[in-house]
Amino acid sequence: MGISRVNVEEFWKLSEELPIFDVRSPSEFCHASIPEAINLPLFSNEERKIVGTLYKQKSRSEAIKAGLDFFGPKMRTMVERVEEVCGHYNTNRVLVHCWRGGMRSAGVAWLLDMYGFKVFVLTGGYKAFRQWVLGSFTHTYPLKVVGGYTGSGKTQVLSALAKRGELVVDLEDIAKHKGSAFGDLDGIAQPSQEMFENVLATQLITAMKSNRYAGQPVWIEDESQRIGLVNIPADLWKTMRTAPLYFLEIPFEHRLQNVVREYGSLPKGKLVTAIMRIQKRLGGLDTKLAINHLLENDIEASFDILLRYYDKYYKKALTARGDLGNQLKVIDCAASDYTENAQKILAENLLNNGTGN
Repeated sequence: MGISRVNVEEFWKLSEELPIFDVRSPSEFCHASIPEAINLPLFSNEERKIVGTLYKQKSRSEAIKAGLDFFGPKMRTMVERVEEVCGHYNTNRVLVHCWRGGMRSAGVAWLLDMYGFKVFVLTGGYKAFRQWVLGSFTHTYPLKVVGGYTGSGKTQVLSALAKRGELVVDLEDIAKHKGSAFGDLDGIAQPSQEMFENVLATQLITAMKSNRYAGQPVWIEDESQRIGLVNIPADLWKTMRTAPLYFLEIPFEHRLQNVVREYGSLPKGKLVTAIMRIQKRLGGLDTKLAINHLLENDIEASFDILLRYYDKYYKKALTARGDLGNQLKVIDCAASDYTENAQKILAENLLNNGTGN
């Protein structure tokens, strides 16, 4: 069927329909990968170490011979794995990459081509993909930011916007963290910084190239630059800071009930640990009161203290941004009806732009 080398743009476009096989070692793949890629390692972690050592200490030819020893017994299982995946995609065309587009991807491409697959190899490999990812954050995306105090339902409003056909990038979902001391209480591990950037970049790029784009904004949640253990890339962060901010103004009591519903059923031990993380900023007395209320099953009183703390720091951060002028759009919301509040944002956007975009 043949082997073709393609650049990152072509590779990513083809990935909309074809499976990606990452032939790097399991440890390389686990650290970070191209989103949706499937690991088809040519070498195990230990085998890769052996081949690399031979390459450095002896010669390229000795390294290749050792590599062939490792590759040979795996050929059949690798072909069968690719067959299995391609059956789900109903295709005999595949995408393959390694770290730099060198011998590992060339070897696997040769095998799959010989068996009858059409193979597209990523020129420059994963390294080229990473350069593409990092370069993408310098683009000035047409972002519009959904803001509001804690408990405003910003994530749910983004979901409601997506259901209406708007282009949405959910930073908290990508980061697997809700952006506060309580953000990791669901126990889901966060991705590496590199993987966070990979997913974020490809979602932004995909949104911009979508057939639905046609000048639409990309809606994103107002976040601190740091979300748990990962950071929003500096260039994208600058774009977010200058984008229009649609601030959901929701009464305190409604927000308090939202927070109680979201976090109130979590194990008390985890909640106490989260409170202790912010004790220096919260203050000794409020820390003690919040924990005591929690242990006495007065969840609402505990979260009342915490919510006022987060309100204070959000307001401080907002003030630090200076005079937002026309950048700030305050959306008065009587309650936490996410669908209605999404509609209010779109109405305000329509009013400001004079268009439906």
